[in-house]
Amino acid sequence: MMSAFAYTLGQLAELLGARLQGDADQPITGLATLQDAAEGQLSFLANSQYRKYLERTAASAVLLTEQDAQAYGGSALLVENPYLAYAQASHLFETRPASVPGIHPSAVVAADACVHETAAIGPYAVIESAAQIAADVVIGAHCYIGARSRVGEGGRLAPRVTLYHDVAIGKRVVIQSGAVIGGEGFGFANEKGVWQKIAQIGGVTIGDDVEIGSNTTIDRGALSDTCLGNGVKLDNQIMIAHNVQVGDNTAMAGCVGISGSTRIGRNCMIAGGVGMVGHIDVCDNVFVTGMTMVTRSISEPGSYSSGTAMQTASDWRKSAARIRQLDDMARRLQQLEKRLAAVTSGEDDSSDT
Repeated sequence: MMSAFAYTLGQLAELLGARLQGDADQPITGLATLQDAAEGQLSFLANSQYRKYLERTAASAVLLTEQDAQAYGGSALLVENPYLAYAQASHLFETRPASVPGIHPSAVVAADACVHETAAIGPYAVIESAAQIAADVVIGAHCYIGARSRVGEGGRLAPRVTLYHDVAIGKRVVIQSGAVIGGEGFGFANEKGVWQKIAQIGGVTIGDDVEIGSNTTIDRGALSDTCLGNGVKLDNQIMIAHNVQVGDNTAMAGCVGISGSTRIGRNCMIAGGVGMVGHIDVCDNVFVTGMTMVTRSISEPGSYSSGTAMQTASDWRKSAARIRQLDDMARRLQQLEKRLAAVTSGEDDSSDT
């Protein structure tokens, strides 16, 4: 299939602020990995473990650092950060269909909702009373925008996104399909074994330039709002409970679960499958590795982990057996330490067992 995009290598060098090595007139029609690239495609080397594919790639040009380019004889665009340059180039080859401003005839829009004339409202979308949709917003098919909710300028909601009532979304926010923002938090009071529901009367506030992955859920606050700062990036299938606060530019990978009223600082990275208990504080600049269970507050920046790394099944069974013996081993060690102390002081108490 013929690509709809075509740039010369010289044009890409100018657009990406790169130094050109090779033929400026070489046409580039797409992007690909080093191992999968074909003629006419631009690739990149951002991880040393893929350097083995560089010499035999069929790409017409590669995004490289100055150092890597010294050993490469083909055409290249020389940049300081090839992965960042690839990210920038990806927008030049974006294939998402353009949205057409206007309200689809099948959409249901409340009479007192405010929809900017440049917004695009897709088929069967529902926009409730007093909701506000700003300029250049795209609302995909079957989205639901609850009463008094707001979507800021340049936002894009993929099909089947749900915003409950009183959800405030900042500018240029991207929300992928199946995400649910502002659902009721998990709040109950127990009275003699019977659970009594607590009304969740807060909302959700999301800053500018946030991205929220498919099937991620962000619960509304019990009293005050659940809040995500500017530049927060959430992967798919993440759970953010009520009253959680997430600082600017923090990123979370898939299947993270954050319990209620936890506060996470700025510029944190939370890897896949991490769980956090409620009512704790995590300071700025923290990296939590995959599958870690965070059970207490973190007050010092740095990297944190829990659990054990993968082993063969036989080695893991041995380790698990030893873990079950740790408590007994600790008691025996304490007894030995007491005896050693008694011996060295000349007061051996042989009655210790």
